[in-house]
Amino acid sequence: MEQAVDVHRLHFAFTVTFHYIFPQLTMGLALLLVYLKTKALRTGDEHYNRAARFWAKIFGINFALGVVTGIPMEFQFGTNWAAFSKSAGGVIGQTLAMEGIFSFFLESSFLGLFLFGEKRLGRVGHWWAAFLVWLGSWISGYLIVATDAWMQHPTGYAIGARGEFVLTSFWKLLLNEWALWAYAHNMLGAVQTGCFVMAAVGAFYLLAKRDEAYGRTFLKAGVIVGVIAACLQLFPTGDMQGRLIAENQQPTLAAMEGLFQTQPGAPLMILGQPDVPARKLDNPLEIPAMLSFLTYRQWSANVKGLADFPENLWPDRIPLLYYSYHVMVGLGTIFIAVMVMAGLLLWRGKLYTSKWILWILMLCVPLPYIANTAGWMTAELGRQPWLIYGLMRTASGVSPRVGSGNAWFTLIGFMGMYAMLAILWLFLVWREIEHGPEPRAEMDGNAAPVAAD
Repeated sequence: MEQAVDVHRLHFAFTVTFHYIFPQLTMGLALLLVYLKTKALRTGDEHYNRAARFWAKIFGINFALGVVTGIPMEFQFGTNWAAFSKSAGGVIGQTLAMEGIFSFFLESSFLGLFLFGEKRLGRVGHWWAAFLVWLGSWISGYLIVATDAWMQHPTGYAIGARGEFVLTSFWKLLLNEWALWAYAHNMLGAVQTGCFVMAAVGAFYLLAKRDEAYGRTFLKAGVIVGVIAACLQLFPTGDMQGRLIAENQQPTLAAMEGLFQTQPGAPLMILGQPDVPARKLDNPLEIPAMLSFLTYRQWSANVKGLADFPENLWPDRIPLLYYSYHVMVGLGTIFIAVMVMAGLLLWRGKLYTSKWILWILMLCVPLPYIANTAGWMTAELGRQPWLIYGLMRTASGVSPRVGSGNAWFTLIGFMGMYAMLAILWLFLVWREIEHGPEPRAEMDGNAAPVAAD
């Protein structure tokens, strides 16, 4: 990578990918913490409070790592993308400032109360602390997605006298249709991460024959919420996100599907390898006419291929975009299959004793992280070569005085620091899982039995 813009892109891609490991779990666990606290409030069973305390510790670890890795990422708007910030800061600064001032402080303040104020708040007050932690984390997610959505589908702006972007409608920025559907799709992905992690810990406890009452609780919560999230991620959120791309970013749709030639009754590609110079897809495995139906609700609808567009409008990493999209969709299909199977076994009363599905749930833990990363790559690679779609090229947004050597130096430094943070994160989370929801002395002594799901 000789050009500075490529290094800046790699730098930001690395930091945002690593950062998002943590918020996706905190946003997913936030909803599940409300579920556990609601069960505790309704039943009066201390078992659910202890389960919530256990996951609150893991939530806190993830939250701290998310803050540490998120702050440098936002500074990169000024250090690596100064020209973009100068032009678009008057628009995206609105949502980014709201995310930092309102939702972040809402989430962090009530997280402190949730972690350390249970006795003072009481049962109802502690439930409200959990609810406000969830609300803050999800509002934060929306404001970040709304910022990205404006770059994907700019609305509510005008061009100022010096060529800068000026916000003309705050509500068009905040209620951008792209943001609404992207947010729903994104948050369901975060919920699936939380569900798979919680279910996996429950499966681990059952397979290890320890903390089994908690294992059953974690499995039940993860599977019930996970089935709903997996299905909703496919339809309507994934479907509507695809239709918005078809309406507003037609070259992106064609690249995602490996469609080089325009055709009526366009097929949906399941497998294949894009050969960009030859403008064809090698070894295709396809479902005839399905892309036309999914995109336009007509089996014979005409779908434009990449050859219909000038090459300067093509996404500039077509193979990577194609594979990212298919990894995301493929894993999403696997999630539906796994969660539906687990849900059926739960309904039949066989989930807790079926070792094969417990192993599957435990081994699936990395897959939601991969799927969410592939989804973000699909969105961001699909927008290229535009930084603001149709308005500003990516090459025009970099910091003109930061060369590739400086960018490489800081990128290598970030990689080293983040590797140490990853090791610390794994150690701390594993220590909490190994410790378990109850003190060992209480579990091994004559403590009263806990509730079981």
